[in-house]
Amino acid sequence: MRVLLVEDDGMIGRAICEGLEQDHLVVDWARDGEHARLALATPNNGYAVLLLDLALPRLSGLDLLAELRRQGDAIPVLILTARDAVADRVKGLNSGADDYLVKPFDLEELIARIHALARRGAGRAAAAIEYGPIRLDPVTHEAWLHGESLELSPREFALLQALLEPPGAVLSRSRLEERLYGWDREVASNAVDVHLHNLRKKLGGETIVNVRGVGFRVAKI
Repeated sequence: MRVLLVEDDGMIGRAICEGLEQDHLVVDWARDGEHARLALATPNNGYAVLLLDLALPRLSGLDLLAELRRQGDAIPVLILTARDAVADRVKGLNSGADDYLVKPFDLEELIARIHALARRGAGRAAAAIEYGPIRLDPVTHEAWLHGESLELSPREFALLQALLEPPGAVLSRSRLEERLYGWDREVASNAVDVHLHNLRKKLGGETIVNVRGVGFRVAKI
């Protein structure tokens, strides 16, 4: 899962990035509102959740949020802020935020809220994703095929999750790269192909289908 963190405090931003990456999330970190606006304006950016501070340089978090909602951008937004007054929380939620977390917060709670918002954004109520004989739990990073546990690397898991949100969707190679890698990652030209090859060996050769000229999808076997 790929998320965008918008936080101008270097120490807090680094701590959040490290914590989320340990949970196998891909994190892009913008340090001001204008930088975040540009990141979100990138077509098919692949972000599942936006983590948004309010007191930002160049463009405030509330102004960015209001702009996104005016444009019809429905990305789930979790506000992270030191403003703990009820009026501030109400204003943030009324501006279009989906959730609100006051600093300092527990990292495990932040991760749980991210997963909850991602489920909502993907139109799922249950934590697990099920498609045919495949079952994934994004919270525990466990996977099963026909009820048998699958040993997947973090990249393989992220790739399969991307192909199953929504199930059966066709994703291009570039879209898959965006889901697997952040801004600061060097991506080999054949990286996605290597992960797809490994997944096919573990799932069965006919499970991931190449849609010629478009991309890849998971077949419901």
